[in-house]
Amino acid sequence: MNIIIFTSIAIFVIILIVAYRTRINKPQSDSALRQRAVFNAHEQTTFKRLKEIMPEANILAHVSFDALMTTKFPHTRRKYEKMFADFVVLDKECRVIAIVAVGELNSLKKWKAANDQDTLLEAAGYKVFRYKVVPEYQKLRDDFEVNTSDIHTLIKFKESQLGKFEQPSSDHGHLKRASYSFFH
Repeated sequence: MNIIIFTSIAIFVIILIVAYRTRINKPQSDSALRQRAVFNAHEQTTFKRLKEIMPEANILAHVSFDALMTTKFPHTRRKYEKMFADFVVLDKECRVIAIVAVGELNSLKKWKAANDQDTLLEAAGYKVFRYKVVPEYQKLRDDFEVNTSDIHTLIKFKESQLGKFEQPSSDHGHLKRASYSFFH
C-alpha cells in the first residue's frame, strides 16, 4: 500500500515539474496595445486653466520625480523612483516655478502618499500646490501671483488699438496676455 501511495506522489510531482517547465519555456505573447488619453478630465481642465493663466509658461505633465531631483544614495532614490508629478510649471528659461498636483484624497492612504510626495518635493526646494479638485481660475491666479489688473489693462489697450471696423475676437484676449511676477 505504501508503494502505491509513494508511486502516486512521485508521478504527481513529475507531472507538476513537467507542466512548470513547459510553462516557463513557452514564450509569452504580448497583449494588444491601445492608445490611452494623456489626461483624465480633472487633469485636462487644470492643464487648460494653467495655460490660460500663464500663457508664456511651459507646462509639463506627468513628470517623473527622477527628472526633478537626484540623490547620492540609492536607498533615498527608491523612495521616489516610481512617483510622478501631475504638472510642472516652467518659466521662459525652463526653470521650475512650481509643481501642481490634482487629485481626490478621499482615503487616508492616498492622503499620506500625497503628503509624502509633497514633503520630498519641498525638501528638494520646490514649491508645491496641491488641489483636491480642479482649481478655480482665481485660486490659480492667487497661488501663482498673476496680476489681474495687468490683464485688464492689456485688454483695454488691445481694444483701443483696433481699427474702426475691426471687431475684437470673441475671447477679447482674456487671460492670454497676462503679466505675472514669475516672468519679469
